[in-house]
Amino acid sequence: MGVRKKNRALALKEAKKSVASAKLNGCPTSPRKMRLVADLVRGLGVEKALQILKFSSKTAAKSVDTLLLSAIANWQAKNEDKNIEEAGLFIKTITVDSASMLKRLRPAPQGRAHRIRKRSNHVTIVLGNKNFQNKKS
Repeated sequence: MGVRKKNRALALKEAKKSVASAKLNGCPTSPRKMRLVADLVRGLGVEKALQILKFSSKTAAKSVDTLLLSAIANWQAKNEDKNIEEAGLFIKTITVDSASMLKRLRPAPQGRAHRIRKRSNHVTIVLGNKNFQNKKS
């Protein structure tokens, strides 16, 4: 491997250390309800987001809370020598995509059947490092 290629690979590896992500697949909540919770914490610092999710009355907040804790643990696994408080972690992106639907039938009047669509979603959280962003700019 050449010197430039090796330096570029090391720089990319260091950049990936400042970003951590976690993904929740097939959460049995409708994407619309989950997006309401995701909008509450998008772009906030990790500590503030955890406080908001802890005291939110929405059921989807519990799933996002555990997912955020998982993303924090993933960041710690990459950066064992760094401290979370000093790192300035924030929620860089949080996306909610729809997943597969369970289709059921419910009896309706006069021998008919109405379709019930039980929706689910995928949630992805990417954490960023504010200190790393400031160094690069």
